[in-house]
Amino acid sequence: MGILSGNPKEEPLHYGEVFDLWASLLADNGMIAGYQTMMNHAGDEDLKKLLLEAIDNCQQEKKQVEELLKVNGVGLPPASPEPPEACLEDIPVGARIPDPAIAAALSADIAAGLVLCSQVIGKSIREDVAMMYGQFHIQKAALGAKVLRLNKEKGWLIPPPLHPNKHGDC
Repeated sequence: MGILSGNPKEEPLHYGEVFDLWASLLADNGMIAGYQTMMNHAGDEDLKKLLLEAIDNCQQEKKQVEELLKVNGVGLPPASPEPPEACLEDIPVGARIPDPAIAAALSADIAAGLVLCSQVIGKSIREDVAMMYGQFHIQKAALGAKVLRLNKEKGWLIPPPLHPNKHGDC
C-alpha cells in the first residue's frame, strides 16, 4: 500500500492543495467583510437576503477550510475585521454603492468562485478536498442562479449583444 491509499484524511496534502485551501480562505475572509459592507449600501430587500446567504456560505466554507488547514498544521491567513453597521440614509448618495453594482459584483464573485472550485477539484489528489470543493461549487451555482434571477427581475442585468436566430427554429 502506498502513501496515497487508504483513508484520504490520513494522506498528506500536496503543495497545490495547501495553497488553494489557504488562498480560498483568504478570499472568503475578504468576501465576508466586503459583503457585510455591501449590506450597509444595499437598499433592495431581496438583494440583502442574497448577500446574507453569500455571507453564510462563505462562513460555512471558512469553517471547513480552517479545520482542514489546522489539522494539517498550516497557518491561517489574516481575516479582515467586521465592518461597522451603518444606516443607508447616513451614507451620502454619491458615496453609495448602487444595488445594480452590488448585484454585479456578487455575480462576478460567484463566477470566479465556480472557476476556483473547478480548478481545486481538478488539482486535488485527496478525495475529501475534491468533494468539499464540489459541495462549495454546488452552493455557489445555486446562489448564482438566484442572483441571475434577481438581476433579470429587477432590470439590473446588462446583456451582451443578443444574437437572434435568423433561421427559425432549426
